[in-house]
Amino acid sequence: MGGVPVKHHSKSKVGRRRSHLAFKKIKLAVCANCQGPMLPHRACPQCGKYK
Repeated sequence: MGGVPVKHHSKSKVGRRRSHLAFKKIKLAVCANCQGPMLPHRACPQCGKYK
């Protein structure tokens, strides 16, 4: 036995399987202290403030 595919997978079938592999857009929040962009639920990279 081995790694030989038994059936051919169509492009649409492969595409449907890979639909979850796309990169997601990064959501940015605004820091309440310095109004700089930051990732949500993390410390601000500009001022270091958290919440």
